[in-house]
Amino acid sequence: MSRALVLNATYEPLGVVARRRAAVLVLCEKAVTVVTSGEVLRAERCSIDVPSVIRLRDYVKVPYRRLAPLNRRAVFARDEHRCQYCNGPAESIDHVHPRSRGGGHTWDNVVAACKPCNLSKRDRLLSETSMRLRRPPREPRGMNWLALGLPSVPPEWDEYFRSGAIPA
Repeated sequence: MSRALVLNATYEPLGVVARRRAAVLVLCEKAVTVVTSGEVLRAERCSIDVPSVIRLRDYVKVPYRRLAPLNRRAVFARDEHRCQYCNGPAESIDHVHPRSRGGGHTWDNVVAACKPCNLSKRDRLLSETSMRLRRPPREPRGMNWLALGLPSVPPEWDEYFRSGAIPA
């Protein structure tokens, strides 16, 4: 089984769970199905349409700001799989301020890069090269971290991403 999007009572995305867990939340009446996946989960005495999107019945207050995990997949998703120096297809990640010179492994210091650009920049600062960034690297805002953690976003989730919380 794949995954289901969990929405708060106000229809803002909270997270992603396994579809089986989503079905259990619906059966326990803690959530309602908003969009079904077309699959059916059968038991001896009942059957349920497996949800693709569920909405919690009660509002859940999120007490802290979730941080986006900094990993290769997330950096490529943020930079749209394009090199931030030449706009070619990205194959690796590059530290704008090299780690060998005190740069950190943070969202504002890591960009997607193609192999030739990464090799030509080496461990130099941007001011020491003729290279320029297409756009400054930033940490994803709001609920963008949710989409970054997924290999692909199912089309039935698009409506909830366009609401401003997550870009489609």
